[in-house]
Amino acid sequence: MLVTGRKLPIGIQTFEDIRNDGYLYVDKTALMWTMANIGKPFFLSRPRRFGKSLLISTFEAYFKGRRDLFTGLAVEQLEKKWEEYPVLHLDLNAEKYDSPDRLDAILSNQLTQWEAIYGRGEDETTLSSRFLGVIRRASEQAGRGVVVLVDEYDKPLLQAIQNEPLLNSYRSTLKAFYGVLKSADRYLRFAFLTGVTKFSQVSVFSDLNQLNDISLNYDFSTLANFEPEIAALSQANDINTKEVVETMTRQYDGYHFDPNGEGVFNPFSVLNAFFSKEFGNYWFQTGTPTFLVELLKESDYDLRLLMDGIETAASAFTEYRADRKNPIPLIYQSGYLTIKDYDREFRLYRLGF
Repeated sequence: MLVTGRKLPIGIQTFEDIRNDGYLYVDKTALMWTMANIGKPFFLSRPRRFGKSLLISTFEAYFKGRRDLFTGLAVEQLEKKWEEYPVLHLDLNAEKYDSPDRLDAILSNQLTQWEAIYGRGEDETTLSSRFLGVIRRASEQAGRGVVVLVDEYDKPLLQAIQNEPLLNSYRSTLKAFYGVLKSADRYLRFAFLTGVTKFSQVSVFSDLNQLNDISLNYDFSTLANFEPEIAALSQANDINTKEVVETMTRQYDGYHFDPNGEGVFNPFSVLNAFFSKEFGNYWFQTGTPTFLVELLKESDYDLRLLMDGIETAASAFTEYRADRKNPIPLIYQSGYLTIKDYDREFRLYRLGF
C-alpha cells in the first residue's frame, strides 16, 4: 500500500500545533491577510467541521506577531511589519449552557483571566462594562489596537433554542456583551466572530451595525496539492486517479457559500478519506446538531420537498429566529443544503442537498 508520509491534521484546530508538528497545511493565509487589512469587525457563519476554529487560531498567531509560524506561507511575503497586538480570544464552544447564570459565569470567568493581565476598574460591575474596560486598558498599555476573536458566538443560543425564556435571556446578555465592540471601536485593531448559524444575528448584533458579514461574500467563499494522497487512495481502491477525483467531487464537493463562487470540498471528509483510504460519510457521521434535530421533531415540514431542490429568497440566509414552520434557513446554515443556482431577476436562490 502506498504511504505518503505526510501528516494529516484531522481534528487539529490549533495553527501552532499544525505548523510546529509538521502537519499538512493548505495555505489560505493570503485571504487571511486580506481580511486583516481591509476592515475591522467581521462575521462568518459556516457549518461545523469547516475550519472556523482553525481560522480563528491562525488569526491569533498572526496578530501575536508569530512570524516563525508562517515561514514559507503567502502571508510571510505580504506582511512587512509583523507587529504584536493584544489578543482577546473567547471560545464559547466547549461549554454547557443550561441556565441563565451559566452564560454569565463563563463570560465572567474569561473576563477575570483578562483582568489579571490588564487590570479592572472599581466601577466596572457589569459584564459589558468589564469587557469595555479590558479592551481600553489593553489598548492603552500596548499603545496599539486590540484584536477580539470570538469562536462559536451562537453556541449558548443554539443550546437554548427550545427554551424561549432562556433563549431570550442569553440573547439579551450577548447583545450587550457584543455591543461593546461598537463602543470600543477606537481601541480595536480587528474583530472577528464565527458561528454556525445566523438565525439570531440580527437581534444579537443589532447594536453592532457596522459588522461586516462575509458569509456569502464571493471573495471569501473558499476559505493544495493532494497528489500523493490521491495516488494512495487510488491504489487502495484499485481505481485510477481520475476516478478518485470524480468520486471525491461527487461525495465531498459542492458546498457553495456564493452562487458564483467555487465549490468547497468539506475538509473534514477529505482528510478522513485520505487517512482511511475509504470514501466514507465522515462529516455526516460526526453527528447531526442537537438543535436541528429538536427543531425538526416539532416541525411538520415535509423534508421530501427538498429532494428536487427548493427556491427561497435571500432572507433565508439572514433569518434570526428559528421557525418550526420554516426550518429551511437552519437546515441550510447547518450544512445540509447548499446553493445550487441563483435567479438574479427575481433574486431567488435554489437550494438542494
